[in-house]
Amino acid sequence: MQALKPELYALPEVGGEPPMLKGGRCGRCGYTFFPMQAYGCERCGSTELAPVSLVGHGRLVASARVLLHARPERQPPFVVVAVRLDDGPMVRTLLAQDTEEPLPVDTPMATCTVAAGQSESGEPLVDLRFAPEH
Repeated sequence: MQALKPELYALPEVGGEPPMLKGGRCGRCGYTFFPMQAYGCERCGSTELAPVSLVGHGRLVASARVLLHARPERQPPFVVVAVRLDDGPMVRTLLAQDTEEPLPVDTPMATCTVAAGQSESGEPLVDLRFAPEH
């Protein structure tokens, strides 16, 4: 199994563990962000940035069900969510499954993977999503 976007998340080495997000932390002010970037801290401007693994758990802040999309590679319907990670940053991504019923704000959420085709070598590809924790 291979990650579709390995620059954004790491697949677990042990089954049953959620994927970790690849974020960063400012060495000057301690601000934590996602995704990792090297341009400078969003809070203080420092370039003292270090990669950090972020646990894929958080709480739902907002969601929207998309019924019409301009790009043909993403077929609607699908749900876009904003999740505030327990580690601090806000992540905007897709819900693992489409749902007509809106999720309540503050629903506990966790990262998971979904099938995303095959690599050029034939290995299964997976992509990161969020799903309600049970």
